Amino acid sequence: MASQVSSRRSWLGTPLQRREAIEGYLWISPWIIGFIVFSLGPIIASFYLSLTRYKIGGAPEWLGLANYHEAFFIDKLFWPSLWRTAYFSIVSVVVGVILSLLAAMLLNQNIKGKTVFRALYYLPSLTPVVALAILWQWLLQPQQGLVNYLLSFVGIQGPGWLTDRNWAIPSIILITLWSTVGGGRMIIFLAGLQGVPKELHEAADMDGANGWQRFRNVTVPLISPVILFNFILGIIGSFSVFSVAYIATAGGPNYATWFFMLHLYYNAFSYFQMGYASALAWIFFVLIFVLSYLQIKLSDRWVYYEFS
Repeated sequence: MASQVSSRRSWLGTPLQRREAIEGYLWISPWIIGFIVFSLGPIIASFYLSLTRYKIGGAPEWLGLANYHEAFFIDKLFWPSLWRTAYFSIVSVVVGVILSLLAAMLLNQNIKGKTVFRALYYLPSLTPVVALAILWQWLLQPQQGLVNYLLSFVGIQGPGWLTDRNWAIPSIILITLWSTVGGGRMIIFLAGLQGVPKELHEAADMDGANGWQRFRNVTVPLISPVILFNFILGIIGSFSVFSVAYIATAGGPNYATWFFMLHLYYNAFSYFQMGYASALAWIFFVLIFVLSYLQIKLSDRWVYYEFS
């Protein structure tokens, strides 16, 4: 009996430790309450609603997996919106990561005024998304836009850009790259490049390696965790594309930029099909989870973690 009481006291700790634990929980209680009310609660509610037919103002009607069946087999806009999003994501992430790495390498050089160049590269990422979309709507306007006006000087008739079905997604990609290449992704690359020991480059140079060989065999392996990190964030961000397309094209022309998040948004807030929109949200969550897991799982083949 005495041993049980002793073990219970040791598990509970001393009075001072118990008081400190209680104070700690009290200090973090606002966050815990906020997380339960504003995050965990809505997540659980959305999963329940995804199994119902629910419109705002009405009572949820239990459907089981009918919403998911509708998404995969009935909804004519589901698969096209997913393929458009995948196309946008692949192109924008691959090109964006490469350009951000090149920009970081340029800004990592020991040149005069590099802090000014870093600020200039970073400025586009600070542009609010609404202003960004409106600005590029004007620049890419087919008749009076600055881009087509400049192209006319070299004898090129510019396309319709955002008003042309074939050019709408490339235009959205162009807008996205302009605002993200010099943003946080470049900063992360720059931090990774500055963590590469100069001694390794000097040793490779002494062995006769040229610039490309040093980059491929020294720089890339050492910043491969940073590359993986930027790819994961890029995939998540690109699959969530919404604001630019919503403001610049509203999903047009003729559904050319009807991305997955636009499809979810219109079902929720235009058609008020909250149950079906919740099902789309959970499909999106599973898709992002699987893509992120696959990237991490496959990273063992090319990401170098041994260096410290």
